[in-house]
Amino acid sequence: MDKLKANKLRKSSPNPSDLKKIKRNPIYFILDEVIDTYNIGSLFRLADAVGVEKMYLCGNMEFPPSSRVHKAAVGTENWVPWEKRDSTLEVIKELKEKSLPAGRQGVQILAVEQSKNSISYKDLKPNFPVALVLGNETRGISEEILQKVDLSVELPMMGINNSFNVWGTAAVVAYKLLEFLFI
Repeated sequence: MDKLKANKLRKSSPNPSDLKKIKRNPIYFILDEVIDTYNIGSLFRLADAVGVEKMYLCGNMEFPPSSRVHKAAVGTENWVPWEKRDSTLEVIKELKEKSLPAGRQGVQILAVEQSKNSISYKDLKPNFPVALVLGNETRGISEEILQKVDLSVELPMMGINNSFNVWGTAAVVAYKLLEFLFI
């Protein structure tokens, strides 16, 4: 399938056969009340770039169709499988209980968050399929959700700022995951 430039992608409408041609990787994104529409759109672009299986938009947040999300997503919201859900905790529970091939059970849930139990993204050794929980830009991921994930990963922060943009952080961790799929 040909790659589309931004001007064509913005106006594109995929048909089911187009969508079947896209290789999906065993990675899910769970957006937990991400509030900035630029971040939401950028996460759609990232989801397309790394071939996520599905993206969940959870809780109180904007979702397509939205002109502001579309502007940042450049039309990728039409190409990435996604679902709007009320609860991040419900999505985590469903993915953990998901039946997998070869009798395996459950998706590994990774929070991308600084916490007392976080490991550096460099030390990550995923067990695919994997879901990344990506949190609210102000509050981060709640303690209640952190208690339900399998692992928290973080990026080292070497300057005065204690955090990095949610889509930028997601990009670093998602591409780290791809290293394990293509080694």
